[in-house]
Amino acid sequence: MPKLPGRGVPMKPSDQLSEFVRHAMAQGGSRQQIAQALAHAGWSGPEIDEAIQGWEAAPGLPPVPRPRPYASAQEALLYGLLFLSLGMVAWHVCDLGMGMIDRLIPDPAEGWTYRGSSSVRWSIASLIGFAPLFLFLNRKVARMSRGDAGPRRSLVRKWFASLTLLVASLVFLGDGIYAVYALLNGELTARFAAKAALVAGMAVLVFAYYGDELND
Repeated sequence: MPKLPGRGVPMKPSDQLSEFVRHAMAQGGSRQQIAQALAHAGWSGPEIDEAIQGWEAAPGLPPVPRPRPYASAQEALLYGLLFLSLGMVAWHVCDLGMGMIDRLIPDPAEGWTYRGSSSVRWSIASLIGFAPLFLFLNRKVARMSRGDAGPRRSLVRKWFASLTLLVASLVFLGDGIYAVYALLNGELTARFAAKAALVAGMAVLVFAYYGDELND
């Protein structure tokens, strides 16, 4: 197995691929030629694209490495708290919204549903705690990203963004399926429709918040 120069440490396949691309570019090989050679050798398209994009050809200089995605414990804490606070804010806004819908839209078929004051107080208390935390973390992340591409290369950021988008998509899909089921079953009341619209709207807002993250 090839080893890192001067270290005697076996190279990972990704390191072998990157090193080959560097040597090929240094010898004047074009990106197309390199990609064709690697594809013929059995490397997959995403692996080839990642390896080639990892180097920048500069006239009169050896191939220049481009920054790679990274992960750090500090950012895991930051984006984990951001994910948690966003989820708590969305959950309790929906909970309060459903309580308001129960009061504003009476449904004779279901009767008046009493939502205890303790539940309302708990949601308000949670929003008082998590909403400022979310705004603070969101501002911190925006400040980190402004004029610096480093945070946008964070693997932790992309993973939490992907997880949030997955949860939002599942909530939106489940909400839509349940609404269609209620319609087909003849149980789609005005109160139910308002609650379904509230959940769908919150899922869309969360999706919009993270929508651009995966394109960075």
